[in-house]
Amino acid sequence: MPRVFVVEDETDISGLIRFNLERDGYKVGSAANGEDAIAQLRTFKPDLITLDLMLPSMQGLEVLRHIKGDVATKNVPVIIISAKTAETDKVLGLEMGADDYVLKPFSVKELVSRIKAVLRRTAPAPKKQTFQYKNLQIDFDSVAVKLKGKTVHLSPYEFKILSFLVNNPGRAYSRDEILNNVWKEDAFVMPRTVDVHIRRLRTLIETDSTKPEYIKTVRGFGYIFNPDSTKPSRE
Repeated sequence: MPRVFVVEDETDISGLIRFNLERDGYKVGSAANGEDAIAQLRTFKPDLITLDLMLPSMQGLEVLRHIKGDVATKNVPVIIISAKTAETDKVLGLEMGADDYVLKPFSVKELVSRIKAVLRRTAPAPKKQTFQYKNLQIDFDSVAVKLKGKTVHLSPYEFKILSFLVNNPGRAYSRDEILNNVWKEDAFVMPRTVDVHIRRLRTLIETDSTKPEYIKTVRGFGYIFNPDSTKPSRE
């Protein structure tokens, strides 16, 4: 779950950003001034910071200078959000280490897209991920699944469902939660679609699909990957 810290003194704007990010699954922290932001950043440990330039008392550029001068936050990407339209303000912000500059008023959808783009661009190279539990083996890099050493051919969404549940073992997820995490923004998918894919997945990876040992049903709620398993190992 990516963590975004919002530094914004206008509560309406801060609330709007928080609402849209949390809806997309982000963990959001916030501060209405620079001093509070600096005090919270070390403990919140954000993956990205949005920073208003026109803050009370401590100005945004001073906050940015502190962020980039602190070993704990210097590598955290920053998106400046400001009503300052002068080219010199943009250039100064970017030269001081900001990764993007968004002008007010702005589209929240565009801001969220820019946040995602910056996070993709600054994300560290992923480490190799593998998983093995009982007779099930998964290689996330090559999108390969084996059962008792034999390759199992899954559809893209079957693999995504399996990966999502495997990466969150021991936690039950409702159909809606699986839809939101696997299909994401596809608004035309019905919750029962999850059941269809789970049934198909079980016929492929379970020895007896009527008594599953990997993906179990939580009656009246949804599904859970066997709570006795562990998360994928990283090599």
